[in-house]
Amino acid sequence: MNNDSKKVAVIILNWNGAELLRRYLPSVVANTNAKVADVIVADNGSTDNSLEVMTQEFAEVKTLKFDQNYGFAEGYNRCIELTRYPYTVLLNSDVRTPEGWLEPLLSYMEGHPQVGAVQPKLLQDRQDSRQMFEYAGAAGGFIDKHGFPFCRGRIFDSIEDDHGQYDGEPASIFWATGACLMVRSQLYMQVGGLDKRFFAHMEEIDLCWRIHRAGYDISMVPQSRVYHLGGGSLPQGNPRKTYLNFRNNLLLLRKNLPEREGRRLIFVRRLVYDTAALAMAVLKGHFGDAKAILKAHRDYRRMAGHYTDFPASNLLRTMPHCQCNIIVDYYLRGRKKF
Repeated sequence: MNNDSKKVAVIILNWNGAELLRRYLPSVVANTNAKVADVIVADNGSTDNSLEVMTQEFAEVKTLKFDQNYGFAEGYNRCIELTRYPYTVLLNSDVRTPEGWLEPLLSYMEGHPQVGAVQPKLLQDRQDSRQMFEYAGAAGGFIDKHGFPFCRGRIFDSIEDDHGQYDGEPASIFWATGACLMVRSQLYMQVGGLDKRFFAHMEEIDLCWRIHRAGYDISMVPQSRVYHLGGGSLPQGNPRKTYLNFRNNLLLLRKNLPEREGRRLIFVRRLVYDTAALAMAVLKGHFGDAKAILKAHRDYRRMAGHYTDFPASNLLRTMPHCQCNIIVDYYLRGRKKF
């Protein structure tokens, strides 16, 4: 499917998102430089009128059609295997792209061969909050020593306004948001792509961890920005989202830490932090979330045996900002900003 004259595939994975396509795809088509990139919509077995919308309203956009919902992870793996452009942008269907959003990302990747993936600044696409960072990636992500993700511009539910505090030169980060992630396509395939067992949520953190393990850096390029609605498929507070986040976080640690260190850390997480989260959900009457946490741990135990190839060292020990305890910093020390 690759047009040899173009360097980038901007791939939007869609599942039952006809209205999101109508709302957001026009900005992507209008503001993506057609000389260097193709915009491609991959339909993940939608049962709404998404394919009809693409045929009737976006006939100029390339479309891939899958026979079922393969999830975010396997859906993108299939897309990149079929397209094979030098660079791929994984772009959520609820992202608005302004003029000139793509060029800084491509320019930085081409000028820095040691960088395997990049993201732009991720801002909220809400009329009254377009100067606020967006939860899913803000100005670039990290994880603490217990595996809890946080971002420059967003720690847990505390989200900063963007007033240029993370502008300047592109910055090294630990993980880049899956809402708008540019990656070297060959490297993506080399490290195994997104883990389809994750299905969705935290799969980009796992991918970025493996990119680091392969010897590459990851950066946030502030000269590019996009606007993300967020929660388009699973909003915050949905028990399904709770389940995926808890289960996949445990799988993330299982895969990417030395075996003994990972076992020890997961035991601490299960005994202390996740038990506290379970108790809090019960006290608040969020019984759907409580059940989701229990199911996440049960399914983790069932799935852990799939992962038997462990790294020799803990990469977090060498990464900036990844040896903090974000729970203590946030809840006990009151540090609400990066």
